Amino acid sequence: MGRTVVVLGGGISGLAASYYLSRAPCPPKVVLVEGSERLGGWIRSVRGPDGAIFELGPRGIRPAGALGARTLLLISELGLDSEVLPVRGDHPAAQNRFLYVGGALHALPSGIRGLLRPSPPFSKPLFWAGLRDLTTPRGKDPDETVHSFAQRRLGPEVASLAMDSLCRGVFAGNSRELSIRSCFPSLFQAEQTHRSILLGLLLGAGRGPQLDSALIRQARAERWSQWSLRGGLETLPQALNAHLTSRGVSVLQGQPVCGLSLQAEGRWKVSLEDSSLEADHIISAIPASVLSKLLPAEAAPLARALSTITAVSVAVVNLQYRGARLPVQGFGHLVPSSEDPVILGIVYDSVAFPEQDGSLPGLRLTVMLGGSWLQTLEARGCVLSQELLQQEAEKAAATQLGLNEPPSHCLVHLHKNSIPQYTLGHWQKLESAAQFLAAQKLPLTLAGASYEGVAVNDCIESGRQAAARVLGTEPNS
Repeated sequence: MGRTVVVLGGGISGLAASYYLSRAPCPPKVVLVEGSERLGGWIRSVRGPDGAIFELGPRGIRPAGALGARTLLLISELGLDSEVLPVRGDHPAAQNRFLYVGGALHALPSGIRGLLRPSPPFSKPLFWAGLRDLTTPRGKDPDETVHSFAQRRLGPEVASLAMDSLCRGVFAGNSRELSIRSCFPSLFQAEQTHRSILLGLLLGAGRGPQLDSALIRQARAERWSQWSLRGGLETLPQALNAHLTSRGVSVLQGQPVCGLSLQAEGRWKVSLEDSSLEADHIISAIPASVLSKLLPAEAAPLARALSTITAVSVAVVNLQYRGARLPVQGFGHLVPSSEDPVILGIVYDSVAFPEQDGSLPGLRLTVMLGGSWLQTLEARGCVLSQELLQQEAEKAAATQLGLNEPPSHCLVHLHKNSIPQYTLGHWQKLESAAQFLAAQKLPLTLAGASYEGVAVNDCIESGRQAAARVLGTEPNS
C-alpha cells in the first residue's frame, strides 16, 4: 500500500506542495486539509458591480530570478499563459515608485543618472550612500536588524526613509525589529560574500541552470517588473485546485485540524472536528504559531520554537473613484513610519493593470493600513470597525493623492495575523526546528510564509521544496 501525505493548509503554499506531490512519477496519496470554506489563503480577488477586479491580498507577482521563473513555468503548466497581464519594463508602473515624505510625493531615483542627482527626500545624491557601502567593512554579527544594517552600510537617511518604508510595504513591520538575514537574505549574503551590497548585487552569486519556457523568455525580453492574471490572482489557486482534483487529490475544505498525535508505528493521526485521518507524512503549510498548538507533547521543543514566530495584522481598503486622475503615474507609494503611523502605502492598481478596471471609467487604488497604530489598537482590545478603516483610507487618498471626492466603491478587509514577522534571530528558530525534526526523525515538513519568505513566489517555492523533501528528490537551486 502506498504512502499517504496529508498537507495542512490550502493557501498557496499548501496548494503548491500538493501540486508538486501529485506530479511525481509515482505520487503518494495526497490529502489537502483546509480549515476554512475557501482555498487560496490571503490571495483573494473580488469582482465589483462594473466588473472591476479588486485584490484583497497580493496583487502582482515578480518574474525576476529563479523563483519568479519557476512560478511562470507553473502558470504555463496550468494552461494560464493567455490570462497573464504583464507590466513591461517601459511601463510607468515598472519605472516609477514613490515615497510620501514631508507631505509630498517623491519619485525614487532609478538608473546611474538618478543616483548622481539630488533626489528629495534625501538631502544628498544616493551616490554617497553607495560610496559609503563600498568603503564600509563587513559586519561581524550573525544577524542584525534591517535598520542597523542599512544605517551602518548606507547611512541614516536611507535607513529611516527607504528601508523603513520597504519593511512596512513588504512585511507591515518595524525595520528596527526585523532581521536583515531573514527578511532580505540577498543583501545579507552580498555583504558576507563580497563585503558590499552593491558589489554583491552586481556580481551576483553565480547563475545556476536557467529555467526556460516561452513565457519566461517573453518576460525576460520585455523586462517585466510584475504580472497578474486577467480575472485576478485568485485564478491561480482556483486552477491549482482544479488540477489537484483531476489528479485524484482529496481536497477537504471547512475542516479545521484539532490536533496531531503520533501513533506507535510512527504514523500521524490528524484529528478533525468529527473525524480523523492517518498519514505517513505531514506537510504543514499553516502558520507556525497555529501548528505549535496542534503538536503532540513529544514535540514540545519544536512547538516552543514555532510559537515565537508571530504575525501582524493588515487592513486592506480597496477604493474606486469615478472620473478621478492621479497626480503621478507609477506603481504606488510607500510611507515611512515617521510620516504616518497608520498608512503603510497606497498601490495605484489602475496604472499597473488597467485591463481590470471594469466597464465604467474609474480609478482603482488599494490603501494598506497597519504598523504600530494597528498593533496598539489590537493590544488595547479596540474594535477596528470597517467605518474607521475606510475613514482612514479615504483621508490618506485625499491628503496624499488629492482625491477629495468620496469613492464610488469601497471594500474593507482586516487580515488578522496575516504577515509573519522575521524578527532578529529568526534564523536560529528555523535552525532549532530543523535540528529537532532531524534528530527525532519526525515525518513532518514545514512550508509556508512563516519561514523563508512571505511573497507568493517564496510560498510556492517553499511548497515545492517541501514536496521534494517528502519525495526524496533534492530541490533544484
